[in-house]
Amino acid sequence: MAGRTQAALYSEIDLDLSWSEEQLPQVERTKHVHGLHPSLGKFIPQLVDVFLHRYFRSGEFVFDPFVGSGTTLVEASAFGAIGIGCDISAFNCLLARVKTTEYAVGALEMGLRATYERSRQDEHLADLGQATEWLRRWYAPQALRQLLAYRAAARELDDPVRDVAQVVMSRSARSARLTTHFDLDFPRQPVSDPYHCHKHKRTCAPVEEAGKFLRRYSSDTSERIRAFATVRSSHESIVLHEDSREVRLPKKPSGVITSPPYPGLIDYHEQHRYAYELLDLEDRGTFELGRGATKRAIAEYTEGVARVLERSAASLRRGARVVVVVNDRRDLYPEIFERAGLRLEHRVRRHVNRRTGRRAGEYFEDVLVARKSART
Repeated sequence: MAGRTQAALYSEIDLDLSWSEEQLPQVERTKHVHGLHPSLGKFIPQLVDVFLHRYFRSGEFVFDPFVGSGTTLVEASAFGAIGIGCDISAFNCLLARVKTTEYAVGALEMGLRATYERSRQDEHLADLGQATEWLRRWYAPQALRQLLAYRAAARELDDPVRDVAQVVMSRSARSARLTTHFDLDFPRQPVSDPYHCHKHKRTCAPVEEAGKFLRRYSSDTSERIRAFATVRSSHESIVLHEDSREVRLPKKPSGVITSPPYPGLIDYHEQHRYAYELLDLEDRGTFELGRGATKRAIAEYTEGVARVLERSAASLRRGARVVVVVNDRRDLYPEIFERAGLRLEHRVRRHVNRRTGRRAGEYFEDVLVARKSART
């Protein structure tokens, strides 16, 4: 049965926090640094902007205990607030830090250009034996040599340009895997033979090089960072690579805007496996909330998120807002808020366009606004 039109969908839901594809096209959802690197499950910046204007003032601190790709921090900077983000994922923290750091853009552009050119010159020196078994399995030899040469060149850079180069390399590695063009989000196994491509409606072959992506994304990254430099504030964002269940915040936030992981929907570490393999990042995936949908996993998720929000609320003034964007189809959050000492103020259901990169039809999420209870 065909899905309902957006007009039919939108006749049944609150429109304050929902936008159609026509009203909010992808180019706006991925404006400037929001499109620096694909990340499944991120929430749209326009949603964060709504709540910043409703509940915060310029110069205040906004905390995101599940910082993910850094959406809250980026929008907080554009708004004039100071963002504090925490995440257990090393790659998420790298990405959030790269998006929110203030750069000398001209020097950054020259550094990325020089790194790409050096990697081209040294590609023949790359030793595939230095790569992990996973990398050798998922990349054609030429693509892997190009990625390894770029990695070696990037290691010669100073911070913060080195961090940016690592994100360029990671984004390129995502595109250069031996997989079909239409399955970059959820590839199950490497593809080495030509295949019928549902995206291009013809026979395609797996990608065998990474150089074209390294060149393209170096330029695109510079342009996006330059564009964000025109709207960002001078406030420095704070990114903490820690477990939000235990973190001690260096500043007292005025409120929380966050989108926790969705239980059983996305493996938040595995989606960036190529980055962990290439960059040798610390993998704390086993501690990530939301892994699996068994009864035990859901109980651990409920306890874990409650602990995160309780710890977050402990740093807030009484009555401060906690905004949570999540698909709560299991109705877990009333209990989570109660455990955390938060009082649910209101709940809005919104329709989502391409939340995980797929166009499949009627997907919804909940926007939950809570306040710190008087008893905490």
